[in-house]
Amino acid sequence: MNLKSFTLLSGMALLLQYCGTPQAAESNVTPSSSRVDSLLSVMTIEEKVGQMTQVAIDLILEDDETTVVDMEKLRTALLEKNVGSILNVKGHAYTVDQWHEILNAIQEVATEETRLGIPILYGIDAIHGANYIAGSTLFPHNIGTAASRNLEMARRIAEITAAETRAAGIPWNFDPVLDVGRQPLWPRFEETFGEDVYLVKTMGAATIKGYEQDGLNQDHTVASTMKHFIGYSMPETGKDRTPSYIPETMLREFLLPPFKEAVEAGASTVMINSGEVNGVPVHASKYYLTDILRDELGFEGVAVSDWEDVIRLHTRHRVAATPKEAVRLAVEAGLDMSMVPLDYSFYDLLVELVKEGTISEERLDLSVRRILNLKEELGLLDNPFPKEELKSRVQLAEYDSVAYDASLESLTLLKNENDILPLDKGTKVLVAGPGANNLGTLHSSWSYTWQGSDEDLYPEKALTIVEALRNEIGEENVISRSVTDYGAEENYDIDQLKADAAGADVILLTLGEKAYAESPGVIDNLELDPRQLALAEAAAETGKPVVLVLTQGRPRVISSIVPDMDAVLLAYRPSTFGGAAIADVLFGDYNPSGILPFTYPRHSGDVVLYDHKGTEKIREDQPNTYGDGGFNPQWTFGEGLSYTTFEFSDLQVNKPTFGPDDELEVRVKVKNTGSRAGQKAVELYSRDHYASITPSARRLRDYTKVSLAPGEEKEVVFTVSPEELAFVNEAGEWVTEAGAFDLMVGDQKVEVNYAL
Repeated sequence: MNLKSFTLLSGMALLLQYCGTPQAAESNVTPSSSRVDSLLSVMTIEEKVGQMTQVAIDLILEDDETTVVDMEKLRTALLEKNVGSILNVKGHAYTVDQWHEILNAIQEVATEETRLGIPILYGIDAIHGANYIAGSTLFPHNIGTAASRNLEMARRIAEITAAETRAAGIPWNFDPVLDVGRQPLWPRFEETFGEDVYLVKTMGAATIKGYEQDGLNQDHTVASTMKHFIGYSMPETGKDRTPSYIPETMLREFLLPPFKEAVEAGASTVMINSGEVNGVPVHASKYYLTDILRDELGFEGVAVSDWEDVIRLHTRHRVAATPKEAVRLAVEAGLDMSMVPLDYSFYDLLVELVKEGTISEERLDLSVRRILNLKEELGLLDNPFPKEELKSRVQLAEYDSVAYDASLESLTLLKNENDILPLDKGTKVLVAGPGANNLGTLHSSWSYTWQGSDEDLYPEKALTIVEALRNEIGEENVISRSVTDYGAEENYDIDQLKADAAGADVILLTLGEKAYAESPGVIDNLELDPRQLALAEAAAETGKPVVLVLTQGRPRVISSIVPDMDAVLLAYRPSTFGGAAIADVLFGDYNPSGILPFTYPRHSGDVVLYDHKGTEKIREDQPNTYGDGGFNPQWTFGEGLSYTTFEFSDLQVNKPTFGPDDELEVRVKVKNTGSRAGQKAVELYSRDHYASITPSARRLRDYTKVSLAPGEEKEVVFTVSPEELAFVNEAGEWVTEAGAFDLMVGDQKVEVNYAL
């Protein structure tokens, strides 16, 4: 058979020799839309269980190689264990050529040597760009993209990621993260779109539409994965993969909407929360995986576990007395595919469970049909092989341009005392701190390696902050002794900093966090490293102006040093062109427009979010003496400065009283009152005066971004339906109760009344 022109339909004649007479075979050959049913009708239990089994690439590679397929191991996986899906890389990113070689080897065995010729579904974590293709441009992590408040940017990033990932031959991407970032200790905070449910659901939906666009059977699209369903981002301890305790009303109002929006946006797959909610591991919860995900949200795609999480029902959660019981619990709860990933235990145990009658073959059919449908929708049943001609569609100059713009729009200026920024390009700058010459801190997780900490793998176009500043203002104007190793003592040498400061006009201090991903990024509190705080204090003691640049994936508490900093620029994880973007903002080539997607706490033990309850503001420091200082962040959600000024005016609604069938039209004018062009995020908030569940101080209801020349004014129009002002009541129902609401944009406020 010609491998490159392989189609499953042409292979049906071969597989049907196992299924009876020619007449019977002929009746099983159905049009393309019925191929899945035809396959299911002839599959053995082992073949069905194999489709539900996903293993890591480690199991099929030669022991001492990271890119060479061991054909004997591959045949064990595909011919003996009937594996239907493979994921990941071993060690580090591969070139496009290496990906093609690996995937061609896999698909040749799958299509030529297995009984039914069903292709492998390959999946990868392409989290902020095609991060497992060597040399590809990476974009800001989701937390930075959310700061841009640019939905079109979020979608464009996903489109580029999809095009490059598909060009490598990989059709399935484990992204986007739809967990709402309301626990800043959590080490995957940088992968979220922030603390607000509306921001997360809109950014998430835009990303899904960018990945899947107008259909999966395209050379430029991939299947998206909404993750991690549900409650993963709110662990009680802040540690990764630890328990969450979430009231049902909170789960439904704050955590479920992004997944509902994602289902409506067309997400093809879902990955399950590795942790547990209210004592129930989500992988073992029929309530979450079937009652809510399937029956309530109407999701029809593939549900895949996260890494090793089925066996952990036995080894960690201890809700299953044996590994076999763990498999039974997960499958009966509604899991379709197990990311096993480093052995074949799931396959062996599930085959046993079905053959002994504990799990029915009909239950397998539900999951296998979903998996085969996805393979068909992706075009894998027609041609699963990487396309040679797509190699030219990776690492394009236009992708670099988008990444650079995305980095610029994400940067958030939080302090600018006496307008010290932008700096004059003749300024002599001392660049100090652990982030000055480190690429990992600009990129962090999922950057050519899982942890993003291998400096040797970053492409030449990725510049450190020092390198970018030297390009910006000349080597003669940049003093720096910072070294690449983030933890090296040279990066924290206070005496050297003070000596070097004598020859500088300004100290640029680069602090924050080193690269990390998932559990290795666990911390015990939000305080910034004491060595970094000491460095900042020493910089302030020199008497020179100090500009603080933070490269970090979550808010680290810096309240002790903020008063002594002349400016603070939060860069999040800006990635490939982050260094250049930081330089352009500091020296005025770009006017910053990012705003916070989370509330930045002032104290490690005082994390109160912007949409807090009114009672969370109350303090009773002395008996019977009440104050409202309970909400006292360093900076609140939505804050961000510009090099120009903006003014809001004339906030109006089309009707002061509205009913269930009405839609409010909200208009506001925004004017650039400064001397340079700039972009302004315009956000609409609401506040319910009274409700049967204590209302939040305010809630984001819509946002957009406008560009304004000096003196220019534009009118922004929002529409608000009664449903958008609803909340989840004590009975778990979405309701909009009659009464007064405030609608707010900037310093403008208007009151409206909802009447039933």
